[in-house]
Amino acid sequence: MEHLESRLGAAEVSPSTDVLDRIDEIVPPGTPFNPADVGYDAPGLTDLALRRRSPRS
Repeated sequence: MEHLESRLGAAEVSPSTDVLDRIDEIVPPGTPFNPADVGYDAPGLTDLALRRRSPRS
């Protein structure tokens, strides 16, 4: 329980747009890591408005 409680604050962290842009440069959104996912375009990845929304939205 102590381990869990020590990490709950991470749920409130929101990376800046600059950080998210840099991550997207390194690994483009929708890059499949599982061969079974090739060809599937998840709306949460392809629609920028959905990808960059607040986790509390």
